[in-house]
Amino acid sequence: MRDTRESRLLLVLLIAIAFALITVDIRAGEESPVDGARQAAATVFGPVEEGVSTAVDPVANAIGAVRDSGERHNRIAVLERENARLKATLGSEDQNRSRVRELDEMLKRAGAGQYGIKGAEVIAIGAAQGFSWTVTIDAGSKDGIERDMTVLNGDGLVGRVSTVGPDTATVVLANDPDFTVGTRLEKSGELGFATGQGDRAMSVQMLNGKARINPGDRLVTFGSRGNKPFVPGVPIGEVVKVDPSRGDLTRTVWVKPAVAFSRLDIVGVVVMPPREDPRDAVLPPKPEAPKPTPTVTVTVTPSASAGVAGKPADE
Repeated sequence: MRDTRESRLLLVLLIAIAFALITVDIRAGEESPVDGARQAAATVFGPVEEGVSTAVDPVANAIGAVRDSGERHNRIAVLERENARLKATLGSEDQNRSRVRELDEMLKRAGAGQYGIKGAEVIAIGAAQGFSWTVTIDAGSKDGIERDMTVLNGDGLVGRVSTVGPDTATVVLANDPDFTVGTRLEKSGELGFATGQGDRAMSVQMLNGKARINPGDRLVTFGSRGNKPFVPGVPIGEVVKVDPSRGDLTRTVWVKPAVAFSRLDIVGVVVMPPREDPRDAVLPPKPEAPKPTPTVTVTVTPSASAGVAGKPADE
């Protein structure tokens, strides 16, 4: 349309008519004369609006789904982290319970032997090449640790302190080939010397070649002069093999150490020796042997009326 005087007058007239219709529609309310036209327009344009809405909704739903997906992903990530933390907590609780049991057993052994001990943790192990068996503990001279002190745990003899620093110390384990400790046999008191054999059973030379020794017998430390490097009464291990006696002055037995050297964790350094030899008091009670199952014997006595085999009873 060209911009002329007539077109401008027409535009003004249409605007005036529109305002007039709006005014009449508002004042008439539900009885508006344009209500029929509105309904007709709704009939014509309603399906179009619905179709457009249907086409747009999946897009909106997809956007919402993506947004919710991100939120769900974040929640899953949070839950996974929480699950991992709980697993770690449970694992650490199991480890703590195990260490508490170790500490409890060690305190029982120390109490039975009247040893004054300083608790420590194994923080490093030495190289096993050349049969050198050592560990490092997190206690040193600042904690009252000195060279040639006895080291034990809840199972028995761990070793002796070899070198000491301000905050740490090195312990030579009882299974080191250069390790030797005086032994005393449970009950009989027979003496000997035990030597480490690495990951094998310890070799013990009994001073009495005619001593009666059986597998299952246990040995403890005999003790050293001045209680260094060994205090008396610490469990060493259990006899697993006895070499035949050949009439020699000494006799060799093989002893399984009481301590699992590959699983050391909590140990105690004896900083105060006992006032007297505890003898066998530090040894844990032996497990009771299972009671044998009684055998029931049933005896069947034939009756007097029984006939001879193959013949009737009345013949």
